[in-house]
Amino acid sequence: MSSSTEVDNSTYYVPEQGWYPVFLAFGLMLLVTGLAGFLNDMKNGISGDWTQSIIGLVVVSFVLYSWFAKVIDENAAGMNNATLKKSYVWGMGWFIFSEVMFFAAFFGALFYVRSFVVPWLGGEGDKGVIGDYLWPAFESTWPVVANPNPEIFVNPGESMASPGVMNWGAYLPFYNTVILLTSSVTIHFAHDAIKSQARNKLIGWLAVTVILGIIFLILQVEEYIHAYSALGLTLDSGIYGSTFFILTGFHGFHVTMGTFIIFVQLIRAIKGHFSADDCFGFESASWYWHFVDVVWVGLFIFVYVV
Repeated sequence: MSSSTEVDNSTYYVPEQGWYPVFLAFGLMLLVTGLAGFLNDMKNGISGDWTQSIIGLVVVSFVLYSWFAKVIDENAAGMNNATLKKSYVWGMGWFIFSEVMFFAAFFGALFYVRSFVVPWLGGEGDKGVIGDYLWPAFESTWPVVANPNPEIFVNPGESMASPGVMNWGAYLPFYNTVILLTSSVTIHFAHDAIKSQARNKLIGWLAVTVILGIIFLILQVEEYIHAYSALGLTLDSGIYGSTFFILTGFHGFHVTMGTFIIFVQLIRAIKGHFSADDCFGFESASWYWHFVDVVWVGLFIFVYVV
């Protein structure tokens, strides 16, 4: 290519050709379609097979490990210019924005159901549904614990009827809120340790953050067990059960991913990676973790308290 037509990578970055995106898409296809097939089999009363999903997960894991390892090695070798690093920042920013929209859709569904659908079914407002053709005895209350048709929906236990913060075990949602907010502080301390080049403090604060993430997940599992066994709240418990498990379940998945990501940063810190002016891998992980914490605060307020 002549000098007049060469691309200036200092102003616009053109990545090298590679097969990582192709293999990643293939692995994701195997994983998602395998999971969909498993769920369909379960719905039809057939014993599902996890083989395809496991193969897809192995492919995705291997591709991500190889791809990220290559990026880390290139950065350590000084191959990344300012424009490429800026592309990482924008990429992570748009990824977090997409996650914001993801949870905004679920929070919007919760708001719509609570503020409009349930009151309409109870006969409130101009669009209120009144008549024997539906459920004239339906009560407009939240959480919905007396579903209109018990032949379709399994009603949760009577202990779900009380409003306010649910006394699930020993106020597990409140404990998890304290844990996640504390983890935001610890990962901030880890960032300060990078800026001051305090390697031992960086490793220590990252380790504490990982432990807090694991504790959160353990308590959420305990919460789900209590919801199923003591409260009778399941995915078959109508609109309340659906919104509750979708919101908290997807958030738990994000906490799982965030904990794993921070664990990877811990391994990198132990290996001597990161410096005060070159630590975007850690910074992107901390952005993601702070986002997960903010989402949980919203969940705690609108799912458990209000």
